[in-house]
Amino acid sequence: MTVILPPDYKPSEDEAFMNPRMREYFRRKLIGWRNELLDASTETLQHLQEGGLLAPDIADRASAETDRSLELRTRDRARKLISKIDEALERIENGTYGYCEETAEPIAISRLEARPIATYSLEAQERHERMERTHRDD
Repeated sequence: MTVILPPDYKPSEDEAFMNPRMREYFRRKLIGWRNELLDASTETLQHLQEGGLLAPDIADRASAETDRSLELRTRDRARKLISKIDEALERIENGTYGYCEETAEPIAISRLEARPIATYSLEAQERHERMERTHRDD
């Protein structure tokens, strides 16, 4: 079933939660974000392949190595984010997207707009983070 999405569509609290248009909206948002990350990753790979560490000056080599390290860390973060985006797309397919993993309650649309890969409601996320802090202090 193809869902027609008006160009100016924005999900709202006034419509049925995770109706077909809302799911399609978030699916497109996630795919767009994923494509941006993949494009940036490709650019990083090309840059790393082009850039040699043959600078004659030790300071230039150190600077280049620092830049390379930063790019690799950024690329690793993007890889993890792409994995979370793929998981969110899977949840859209199986009908669990937008619902808190802990409470099964709908996650606020404003939260999903800001963080489309969210798996917890704001309240559950805060509880989760408090628990992590508590256990980390042990």
